[in-house]
Order: sequence, then structure tokens, then C-alpha cells
Amino acid sequence: MTNILLFASTVLLWGTTWIAIAFQIEAAPVPVFVSIFHRFALAALVMVAGLALMGRLRRPRVWRFVFAQALCLFCCNFIALYTATTLIPSGLVSVIFSLASLFNAVNARIFFGDRITPRTLVAAALGACGLLLLFWHDLTVDFDISVLKGIGWAALGTCFFSLGNMASRRNTAEGVPPATANAWGMSFGAIALLAIIYATGNTLVTPPSSTYWLAAGYLAVFGSVAGFTAYLMLVARIGSAKAGYATVLFPVIALAASSLFEGYQWTPEAIAGLALTGLGNLVMFTKVSFRPARAVA
Repeated sequence: MTNILLFASTVLLWGTTWIAIAFQIEAAPVPVFVSIFHRFALAALVMVAGLALMGRLRRPRVWRFVFAQALCLFCCNFIALYTATTLIPSGLVSVIFSLASLFNAVNARIFFGDRITPRTLVAAALGACGLLLLFWHDLTVDFDISVLKGIGWAALGTCFFSLGNMASRRNTAEGVPPATANAWGMSFGAIALLAIIYATGNTLVTPPSSTYWLAAGYLAVFGSVAGFTAYLMLVARIGSAKAGYATVLFPVIALAASSLFEGYQWTPEAIAGLALTGLGNLVMFTKVSFRPARAVA
């Protein structure tokens, strides 16, 4: 039951962050680096203050994987994904990001020797095909160099996300709880973003828009603090490949939110895509054997 609650929480929380990101970007003309910094600076403040008040703020015994998690999960992947959305439709970014479960399976094989199961491949394929149908209209773009760059940025962001998952697994193995790794990781990620802001010649602006800060607060508290903690606890409990399948389902929640706030219209292709993503979810989590049956003499 705990795994189900963590998985559902991850999907629901991250599924609603797309709308919040759109609100934040539209509310004020702020550089991408600055918006991401505001998100994780607020998230780090909440995490560190919360753990300190509960008497649970600890220094990690091993720091190197906390730094790796900070750069991969709370800095580089968001820079890449935000940049991708400036070049290609967000639906296409989501389709590419949905392959995180495959990235996780491959990286878990490389770094931990995990076996890539047929169940994982089938579920990921069904989920990716479902998202292709869900975002079919967004995918009908004229391919040019900017589109190819956008696809490259989206793939790079997904790769960083997956590597962050691997760093989180190492932190868990070293006895560093997800909440502790997140608190320090978000802090270091915010510091890295601040350095990038000034290194690229930008300035740390503070928009007066209340919508911007409400969106940033939602992204910090729910999308980052609650969402990443739930997700990384799930990675520690069921493994990175299964937990990564949440990235296939949260765009479905994003579309539901888009129907309410942006007037998204469901098409037959989108409904078929929703059915495929649900089928992929069943394949990933139900007890069905993919081994061929043995012949009986």
C-alpha cells in the first residue's frame, strides 16, 4: 500500500507541475536559469528548515553522491528540459522524457548490474506509444535544426534525470535518507544555478508578479519537496526502473489539468493513447510472467 501511495503521489504532484511551470513562465519575462533558481532556493529553504525543526537534519556520511544528485536532479536536467521547451512543443518533450524508465533500466544495468527484464521493455514501449498518440498533434511539426536541437536537449535532460536516480540509489546504499539527500542536494543545486546565472551574464531579478511567486511556491513545495521525496523514496523501495514509469503517467495528469485550465480537447488518438499508458502500467506492476512456457514431455 505504501508503494502505491508513493507512486500515486509522484504522478499527481509532477503531473500538475506542467501547469504551474506555464503560469510561472507566462507571469514574468524571467530567464530560465533564474526561474529554476527561485524554485529550488525556495524548496531548499523549506526542506532544510523543516528537517531542522523536526531535529532530523543530518550531515551525510558520504558527500560525493549528494553532489552528483544535486547537479543531475536539481540543476542540469531542468536547464536542459526548460531549454527544450523553448525549441519544441512541450508534448514532444514529455514523450522523450517518458523514456526515463528505459534510461533507468540501462543505467541500473551499467552502474548496479541490474537485469533488464522483458516486463520493463514491454511496459516502456506501451507507455511511449501511448504518449505518441496522446501528443500526436503536438508532434506534427516541421523538422529543422531547432527541432533537432530541442530533441537533443530533451534527451540530455532525461539522461541527467536518470543519472540523478542512480546517485540517489547510491545515497540510499550509503545510508543517506532521501529527505536528507534532497535537502542538501536542493541547496547545492540552487548554489550551482546561482553561479550559472552570474557566469552567463544574467542578473538575479525578483519579479513583482504574485502569480509568478504562487507558481514558484507550488513548484518548490509540492513539485520539488513533496514530489522528489516521494519519488526517491519509491526508487529506494521498488527500484529505479519501476519508479521511472511514473514519468510515463504524469503527462496524462498534465493533460487533465490542461483540459480544465487551457481548454485541451480530447481526441480519439488521445483516448487510445491514454488506454495504452494504462495498459503499460498494468504490465509493469501486475504479476504476469513473460517467460516462455516449458514444453511438457
